[in-house]
Amino acid sequence: MIGYVTIGTNNFDAALAFYDALFATIGINRLWKHGQMAAWGPSREAPAFCITSPFDGAAATKGNGSMIALKMADKAQVEAMHAKCLALGGSCEGAPGPRGEHGFYGGYFRDPEGNKLNAYIPG
Repeated sequence: MIGYVTIGTNNFDAALAFYDALFATIGINRLWKHGQMAAWGPSREAPAFCITSPFDGAAATKGNGSMIALKMADKAQVEAMHAKCLALGGSCEGAPGPRGEHGFYGGYFRDPEGNKLNAYIPG
């Protein structure tokens, strides 16, 4: 049902470099860049993660309570994504580990502009 998600950025070039490096950790390359918008994903037929400078010219802001969850193949990818985010200047919002009683495993982090993400494997 979800085709893509988009977060705003106030520094497009820095965000482009951040997400190129972050997604390379799990073998995902940039699908495309057009003007001040870019997308990453496994293919153009699968859901994508996008960044953009806001169309209206106003400042991009992070959501409080908003989070994008990125499904990983295994725990090693969860841990690699979390570590890479921190190495690229992001911040920790919850170290990788089990959550709940059903095998869910996730690591929570924020990009340098404060957008919250979660790398996880479902339980």
